[in-house]
Amino acid sequence: MIRGLCRCLFFILLSSMLGLAWGQQESSRALSDARSRARIHAELGAAYFQAGNPAVALEELEIALASDSSYFPAYSIRGLVLASLKENAKAEEDFKRAMALAPKDPEVNNNYGWYLCETGKPRQSISFFLEALKSPLYETPERAYANAGSCALKAGDQDEALGYLLKALQFSKDGGALPRMLLARLFYQQGRLDEARIYLADAMKLIEPPSAEILWLGIRLERKLGNRLAESSYVAQLRSRHPTSSEYQDFLKGNFE
Repeated sequence: MIRGLCRCLFFILLSSMLGLAWGQQESSRALSDARSRARIHAELGAAYFQAGNPAVALEELEIALASDSSYFPAYSIRGLVLASLKENAKAEEDFKRAMALAPKDPEVNNNYGWYLCETGKPRQSISFFLEALKSPLYETPERAYANAGSCALKAGDQDEALGYLLKALQFSKDGGALPRMLLARLFYQQGRLDEARIYLADAMKLIEPPSAEILWLGIRLERKLGNRLAESSYVAQLRSRHPTSSEYQDFLKGNFE
């Protein structure tokens, strides 16, 4: 009788343990599925944002966060989208949420740093780029260095900017179009016009089609060098490619500095 009772209790206990294990497995699988959905929709959101469709990007990011509200990359990406729409209060909330969930993540730090720089806090932004660079797993350190250089330029620290931009060039895997353009701008500001021309020409080979920013720099650079033919070529490209840009409006107004 006792032996039968023990056997019965054993099977009850075993059944309970198996049920618990199965429940944990199901819970783990559900969490994994939710995280996968969040990742997929966050990546779609980033792709739509890069393609110039912020409205659809926001829809995808909403789905990502509805799937997994702790998926911090979605907050970081949504912060960038909202910032591009000038919804800075909402963007700030998303960046703060991402930073709270993943304070050491390099992409989160890089994105928040860029947001700060773009909203008038270039000096404050640099510490976040440097935090991103501390991660040995960061796959694109050239971006953080280039961003740090750009923001140091905005903060008026040309020496610091030069150091960061040369580092960005050192780590670049695609020829370094952005750091080369920024170095051209830096040397232009310093009056080192021949060096600026070299870096600008290198950047032009890598940026297709050329942005309004790089063409406007070319116009001002060649104007200072007295090369009217090259200046006219840049003007023609700016007029045909970016007629509604602020750079072309500055040209029409004669705001060369």
